[in-house]
Amino acid sequence: MSDAAPQSEPDDGPRILIAVIRTGGIAGIRRHWQVEPPREEVPRWVELIDRCPWEEPCPTQRGADRYIWSIRAHTPDARHERELPESALDGPWRRLVDAVREASATPDSPASRA
Repeated sequence: MSDAAPQSEPDDGPRILIAVIRTGGIAGIRRHWQVEPPREEVPRWVELIDRCPWEEPCPTQRGADRYIWSIRAHTPDARHERELPESALDGPWRRLVDAVREASATPDSPASRA
């Protein structure tokens, strides 16, 4: 009888998941994009996530039929969630959302997991 511990599967390294949901607009249609990039792309995505001002106060947007963006990013070190009006989707937020939408729109992309 062996006292050796069973061998576990090799660790694939840190994993992240980023999801973007857009709601609102005239028709009120909900759109969803999501990526779970492979390990070799994690540093690029973590940089995009870290540049977003997750803790800053968000301006409110008035008016009907406006888009609302819900952004979730789960990394090994943190879980972020933020809801933004269309008017606040600029700078690092826009770069993150655009990257997620682009990666999830390309079926051949290794980062696409819809």
